[in-house]
Amino acid sequence: MRFRSTTDPTGGPPPGGPGRRRRPARRIAVAAIAAMAMPLTLTTALNGTAQANELNCDVVYTTNDWGSGFTANITINNLGSTAIDGWTLTYDYTGNQQLQQGWNAQWSQSGRTVTASNIDWNRVIPAGGSTGFGGNFSYSGTNEAPTSFRVNGVVCGDEVTAPSIVATPSTVAVAPGSTATFGLRLSNQPEGNVTVSVARSSGDTGVSVSSGTSLTFTPANWNTPQQVTVSAADSASGSAVVTASAPGLEPVNVTVTLLSGATGEYEERFLELHAMVTDPANGYFSEEGIPYHAVETLNVEAPDHGHETTSEAYSYLIWLQAMYGKITGDWGPFNEAWETMERYMIPGTADQPTNSFYNPSSPATYAAEHPEPSYYPSALESNVPVGRDPLAAELSSTYGTNEIYGMHWLQDVDNVYGFGNAPGAPCAGGPETEGPSFINTFQRGSQESVWETVPHPSCEDFSFGGPNGFLDLYVQDDGYAEQWRYTNAPDADARAVQAAFWAKRWAEEQGNGAAVAGTIAKAAQMGDYLRYALFDKYFKRVGNCTNAQTCPAGTGRDSAHYLLSWYYAWGGALDPSAGWAWRIGGSHSHFGYQNPMAAYALSTDPDLIPNSPSARQDWANSLQRQVELYRWLQSREGGIAGGVTNSWEGSYDTPPAGTATFYGMFYDEAPVYRDPPSNQWFGMQAWSMQRVAELYWETGDEMAGEVLDKWVDWVLDEIHIGENGDFSIPSTLSWSGQPDNWNPNNPGPNNGLSVTVTGHNQDVGVTGSLANALLFYAAATGDTAARDAAKGLLDALWEHRDDIGIAVPESRGDYSRFAEEVYVPPGWSGTMPNGDVVEPGSTFLSIRSFYEDDPDWPKVEAYLNGGPEPVFEYHRFWAQADIAMALGTYADLFGDE
Repeated sequence: MRFRSTTDPTGGPPPGGPGRRRRPARRIAVAAIAAMAMPLTLTTALNGTAQANELNCDVVYTTNDWGSGFTANITINNLGSTAIDGWTLTYDYTGNQQLQQGWNAQWSQSGRTVTASNIDWNRVIPAGGSTGFGGNFSYSGTNEAPTSFRVNGVVCGDEVTAPSIVATPSTVAVAPGSTATFGLRLSNQPEGNVTVSVARSSGDTGVSVSSGTSLTFTPANWNTPQQVTVSAADSASGSAVVTASAPGLEPVNVTVTLLSGATGEYEERFLELHAMVTDPANGYFSEEGIPYHAVETLNVEAPDHGHETTSEAYSYLIWLQAMYGKITGDWGPFNEAWETMERYMIPGTADQPTNSFYNPSSPATYAAEHPEPSYYPSALESNVPVGRDPLAAELSSTYGTNEIYGMHWLQDVDNVYGFGNAPGAPCAGGPETEGPSFINTFQRGSQESVWETVPHPSCEDFSFGGPNGFLDLYVQDDGYAEQWRYTNAPDADARAVQAAFWAKRWAEEQGNGAAVAGTIAKAAQMGDYLRYALFDKYFKRVGNCTNAQTCPAGTGRDSAHYLLSWYYAWGGALDPSAGWAWRIGGSHSHFGYQNPMAAYALSTDPDLIPNSPSARQDWANSLQRQVELYRWLQSREGGIAGGVTNSWEGSYDTPPAGTATFYGMFYDEAPVYRDPPSNQWFGMQAWSMQRVAELYWETGDEMAGEVLDKWVDWVLDEIHIGENGDFSIPSTLSWSGQPDNWNPNNPGPNNGLSVTVTGHNQDVGVTGSLANALLFYAAATGDTAARDAAKGLLDALWEHRDDIGIAVPESRGDYSRFAEEVYVPPGWSGTMPNGDVVEPGSTFLSIRSFYEDDPDWPKVEAYLNGGPEPVFEYHRFWAQADIAMALGTYADLFGDE
């Protein structure tokens, strides 16, 4: 897995997005109602002499809830004898419900308090009359109804609890003769037992509910999804609607799309694996619909807990559902995947509140990166020149906002750490907060492995850690301010754009282009902001930077390297009167992060070219530069070496004499992280070259084809495929030498750059990605050896199915590092939200004591006490998606061959 390391100029990690797009009301009727089988009506008759006390009001509040958001419909009934001339309604939520948009009223929200006031045309509510209005909200966890309402300060209700039925997902597809599942739960705790009946209500009669026809939810289990299984007869076709209903509750509908029949074995395999992964009972998703990094919680690699998630996982979900739309014609899950990502992984207005203070002429204060965690905190150096940000003004003008539309990279989905920094919620909700929390880990240079990190919140208000929160572990400053900061992983955003390109292509081939048009527009917007990854970290001039003080500040595109760097980041003050915000790009570019397919889409597809005037040319330049990078980094055997940097060791130092250059930047064998070396893992090869193979198949790019010819020959010699699921692929690589200096007019042969495969394994996700790359290459060239190898790998993977996916045993000797000491500066002391003390001598485990309660902990504990290496079978979400994508690709490109 990958590891991330950044040092931002304010001591925290950076993430982002310019405001979520507003979600329209879901058209499924799901109303929140009282236990007496009638609409939730909160009524209080109040008598008195003052006008306010003469109000006799009745408020009806209902919701259409889809599990991670809802539409609130509100009606004020004037039961009094005189008109209400001008009204303001206020009420409070108990969770993290966040207003997204409203209509027929002037809406606002402060904390958990929501206010709606009249507009001109509905100012007067006559005696005996009423007025209605509504709004869209996002939320995570539970969605309890407000307990009281106030009109012009007068209470209009008594405390009630009103649950609604929530279906996840709201659409399923099933092949004739097969089954599909979805989950049902209640939105909040009922006062008593609620029995939900489930049956087909319309559509093809060949569809039936084979299990889960009657489900009982109690005050104890109301939030635990219960499964419904839908069966389709062999003769079924078209679609059907399955309805879940209960006395006093509005019914919720689930649309069942009947597949016309798979075109062959590999399409059937895709659908089978897709069904396993998306089945709520199998544990890949949170109740909000967020993909976990892995089903298993005890999992330490780039995320340090299995139920964290990454922007990578969200992008894989979008990609997976794009292929599902191609095969089924159902584009609802693709659009919902993007909406889930947008709602939970792109910080909204409340999460990045002070962007208006950002000054593009002074984007950030310089802080050097250092090679070891023990060299931190890193001093802020305001005397080091930084360049101008050439994107900010254009983006603000184009989108009418100063916010960033990009994903943060890391999220604690179940709030295991307890920082409670949920999207749209107050900064530090704490351990009792439910739902996803923005966090970060890597922050202290290239040698900081996951085992040496200190997790910290993205929204730092000093609630946890020491007196300055966690800031003074990373940055040395004269004073520390409460702040928000986020880090973007550009490869994830680029994969989301790549998926959108194919979704558009496939939907248009079906005549369904309009079904995905809204999401495609959002992907174009994401690509606009992704350009921050194409620029040097401090917007310094690209090329021959060997001294932080003398490396010139950039003034425009001279600070662009046009490669997808390891990160871009942004942040600012929590205090709106403090008046500061910052942004940085990235100086280090790993070949494994490049995505020429996304660059191609963003520079050529009319619907994906971003709206900013300079975006198309930026991405055209990036496409050319990325393909050149692959050619420059190709070893004599065929493998692709590490990458390039404009800031040697993260501090614009002078590299060793003779270091090879690429447009004035320096070759780096292991960009960004060294423990383990970032180009040791073969997965970088498979991930990145799959995108090159797509580009070659789509465009016939000559240089991409030359690189692939050599790379595929190298890889095919390292693949072993046997019988009954026996296979192996490269796992670890070692490198020697370096490339020739880059000459775009006459690229060198790189005879001095060599790679050796030092280990093989059965990494199922990498195998899926490798097969996908070989399939696109085979389709582009007619290479039967590549096609047969891909097919053999997919067939071997299929032999490793279990009840919930595809997995093989993994021995985790690195888990000895649970006991490894985490560097904490002398004299520093703080606490994690659960009370774990962070101080010199702390270990990875001691600041994550929750691991000792994990059901798999005894396996690790025995190993730490001298036993054998623990063995796990991990079901990583990205790995299942990579395999499914390869199955779909085989079905698409080769059918039944």
